[in-house]
Amino acid sequence: MPRSPAAMGSSAFALALALALTACVTPAERKCLLSGSWRSDTGCRMVVSVLSKDGRFSGSYLPGPAAGNSEILTSPLEGSQQDARLVPHPTFSFIVHWQLRDSDTTRMTAFLGQCYTGTNGEETLHALWLLREAADSPAEDWKATRVGTSIFTRIK
Repeated sequence: MPRSPAAMGSSAFALALALALTACVTPAERKCLLSGSWRSDTGCRMVVSVLSKDGRFSGSYLPGPAAGNSEILTSPLEGSQQDARLVPHPTFSFIVHWQLRDSDTTRMTAFLGQCYTGTNGEETLHALWLLREAADSPAEDWKATRVGTSIFTRIK
């Protein structure tokens, strides 16, 4: 089916707008790629070792002293981030599946946030998290989820 001139014009406009927005973010400003090492405001350490072209990533997470639990081991994480070439402050999400020493307890934490670059060029990740532990019954469900926030800075 042939397209109307108005439809072709709006498609051309959308393409031109996308190219202009991409050009506005210069290579020097293209920060907020999550690959590398990060430290949270509670001393946790996150290492994103693999970042694919489509924004998916994997790595590991090690809780800091504030966790107060020596049973928690370095744990795998998997996530995704918005294309940092298209927006200056991309959003991201990732899940940590906690590995616990000598325990059958299941815990997972979902993080959702956004990366910001300050005027000094320092990158920070601002995240909201939900930590979920397995509940023994629906009656125990109310106490199985915790909510919090974390701010991560890049380890140089």
